[in-house]
Amino acid sequence: MNKLTALFFVIMFLIGTDTFIISPLIPTLQELFHIRTEYAGWMVGAYALGYAIFALIAGPLSDGWDRKKVMLFGMFCFSISTILCGFAFNFWSMFLFRALAGFGAAFTTPQIWASIPTLFPAQKVAKVFGIVMAGLASAQAFGIPIGGLLAATHWSYPFYTIGACSLLATVFILYTMPAMKPNQDQRTKMPIFNRYVLLLNSRMARRSFLAHFLFQCGFMAAFAFIGKWMTDRFELSVDHVGFVMFFLGLGNMVGSIGGVYVIKILGRFNTLVLGFVVSIACFLVLPHLSSVSAFEGAYFFIFANMGISFPLIMGLLTSLNPTIRGTITSMANSAMYAATTLGSWIAGLLYATFNGFTAVGLFAALCIVGSLLAFFSSGILPAQEKTKKELVES
Repeated sequence: MNKLTALFFVIMFLIGTDTFIISPLIPTLQELFHIRTEYAGWMVGAYALGYAIFALIAGPLSDGWDRKKVMLFGMFCFSISTILCGFAFNFWSMFLFRALAGFGAAFTTPQIWASIPTLFPAQKVAKVFGIVMAGLASAQAFGIPIGGLLAATHWSYPFYTIGACSLLATVFILYTMPAMKPNQDQRTKMPIFNRYVLLLNSRMARRSFLAHFLFQCGFMAAFAFIGKWMTDRFELSVDHVGFVMFFLGLGNMVGSIGGVYVIKILGRFNTLVLGFVVSIACFLVLPHLSSVSAFEGAYFFIFANMGISFPLIMGLLTSLNPTIRGTITSMANSAMYAATTLGSWIAGLLYATFNGFTAVGLFAALCIVGSLLAFFSSGILPAQEKTKKELVES
């Protein structure tokens, strides 16, 4: 069991690192491929687009297949596509390889979350979930800075390294993970998209997913251009940007680990509202900060809030209907990566049009405001006067 926990942690670390590795590389790749600023965000968005499209299908579809085989397929595709990113010769080749990497990740990640309750005793499931979530947080804290150091030698090295390690993880999946074939009941479940129709018939669900989408759109719009903003404003090298990312990743880890204690003290409602308000203030202040240390401090609070808010939001979403949690998780992941695609594209346009980060920060703040209002109006927050029970039980 310890081997499986370590394997899942490593897989999430690799996928998490690959998700964000483009951000500190944008200035380098933009110059190398002669990409205009308004299109540079698509190098982040391509991966997210591939994930968003196929996550909606991969999650529910894999319920009727052997999860081990699905994970092997997804991880192998992810590995090869990431290695190919190191051979990209222009914008469109990078776009294609990043989208294929997102496709592979979309088939891999849902299998991990779905496999844990099956492979581990009930009393250990929560602990394993926490360890695997820490893999994502540590990717920001350690994976991206390491990638930045490798990129200081050559921009392609991070892709080769992540791809090679992912291939090794694929081998471990083959020899470590047991087969998990579905039973007959799982094979005869309702059609995939009927589950989404059932879910989205609820006003509460629609507004809650809109809130989740806006939260991710604002956060990822600002995140996509951190590397370019620090390079333009403070004239930092790619390895220095990587060290800054390490500090920001620590903020995410602090939020992920300490969030449960904050929620116990403040409650879910107050924690969510306070965190959103702090993020809004930080996004508005960020463009006007004059030093790297001040910039790091503001973003530390944003990332810490992300570490607290993301599990809290996922908990609210999965409470919508416990009988289709796999479908809800797939939709939440798809919405997150769709928001990443849209947010990074809009951020590129705003950065190029207004020549700086001010408009990007304002857009991020407005998205967080919209997210908070959508959560209020949905009725899902426990501190509302009365939560409406609108979902049709399957």
